[in-house]
This record gives sequence, structure tokens and C-alpha cells, in this order.
Amino acid sequence: MDIDRFVADCIAANKESDAQAAVNEVLARTVSSPDAVLAALGDPDRAGLNVLLSSPTLTIFAATWTPQMNLMPHDHLMWANIGIYTGREDNIFWRRTTDGIKAFGADALFVSDTAMLPADALHSVTNPLQRFTGGIHIYGGDFFDTTRSQWDPETLEEQPSDGGRIRRMFQRENERLGLVEGS
Repeated sequence: MDIDRFVADCIAANKESDAQAAVNEVLARTVSSPDAVLAALGDPDRAGLNVLLSSPTLTIFAATWTPQMNLMPHDHLMWANIGIYTGREDNIFWRRTTDGIKAFGADALFVSDTAMLPADALHSVTNPLQRFTGGIHIYGGDFFDTTRSQWDPETLEEQPSDGGRIRRMFQRENERLGLVEGS
């Protein structure tokens, strides 16, 4: 995998009339060779967001999940494509109702799988494995500079979220496992 070429291909695909589908084709082609992605990005050894591109129209990062890491229900307010290159990512999908949010579906993503989430998707994420998971996440906008929502995992109370809060969650996961920065 040539990271610069991958990013350039995603930028070009994002200019197509159905940008999400075109970008997903690039992503699916890339994660269909998981060993090449691992060689380019490295074997995950901590929770993190390795940002490959951050722009007003497209954000690309490799997200790595610690064993059994959970991320509470959240939205993106932009389309999202996810491609798994190692491990597994389980998603629970949620809907807004008059009584708050309610779970209505799920999907497990295995190595080489991709998923396309619409701009109005709400989901929570779990790495159910006893090892690290790595996925490439691509968003049709500026993921880090968009104020979104997340929901408390116990009360399902809606709260504000943004890129900074998400980064802090990943940092707490590393601390939970005793992974110190730079080790």
C-alpha cells in the first residue's frame, strides 16, 4: 500500500457524483490486501487515530482499537466509510425516537470488510477481540472540526462530541491498558 497514492485516489474519488460510493471502491480495493495495509501502517499496539488527511471535504484516518474497547453511541453528521484491515469491529446502529435513541440493528466487520454509513447514522462501536483492531475510516467532511453528538452509554443522554473528545477517549483506553505514550 502506498499511503500517498491511497489518499490521492480517495481525493479524486470524492469528486465523483456519488462520492461516498466512489471512495468506498478505493477503500474496498485497499483493505482487500490487509497484509499490505499492515505493512504500510504498522501492526496496531495502542488505541489511536493516525490521521492521513484532514480537510474541509474529506478526513481519512487509521483507527486502532485496544482489545475489547467500546465507543458509546455517536453520530458523524457526514457520510462515513469504514474498512477493516486487522481484527474486527462490531457496530450497533441506533435511531432517534421521541423517547431518545433506540438500538435497531447491528453489523460485524471482519478483515477486508467495508461499510458505508449515511450522514444521519448513529452507531456505537466495539472491538470484541482480545487483540487490537485496525480500520481505515473515511468521512465526507472535516471530522475533527465538526461538533456532533454522543450518548452516555448508561443513560443514553445526548452530549456534545467532537474530534478532541474522541481523541481523549482513545487516550483513556491506552491508560486503561497501561500503555504510556512513547513506549
